Amino acid sequence: MPSEAPAGRIARALGRAVRLRCPRCGQTPLFPRCELGDAGRSRVATRAVRWFGHWFRMRPACAFCGLRFERAQGYFVGAIYVNYAVTTPIAVGGALVLWRVAGLDPVWQLALWGPFVVVFPLWFFRWSRSLWLAVELLANPEP
Repeated sequence: MPSEAPAGRIARALGRAVRLRCPRCGQTPLFPRCELGDAGRSRVATRAVRWFGHWFRMRPACAFCGLRFERAQGYFVGAIYVNYAVTTPIAVGGALVLWRVAGLDPVWQLALWGPFVVVFPLWFFRWSRSLWLAVELLANPEP
């Protein structure tokens, strides 16, 4: 059986990363779905626990192929760089465009982009981890 072309491997791994699936097999979601089994909680409290409790929690390994997602302590430090590399150009580029096109004052720019650079990395957290895992798996495949 001929081996797959590198471009195909890269595209498949990155496609799985964008869908937040195991980069090796694509079967297991990297982040578990929350279970809303506690009927005693209010709806707002349940949503808060669901959001904050499960948004950042990653599965330890793939249930299908056994790939360990966190290979060592501090493994996902690279994901911080991915997150930074995505957030910074959006914020700086957006600020420059608004300054150039709309002539927006720097005070208003800070009011707009300050919250963005706090909230966007939290939202993008899952994808930065997933992309880091896929790229690192392509560079250093685990047997």
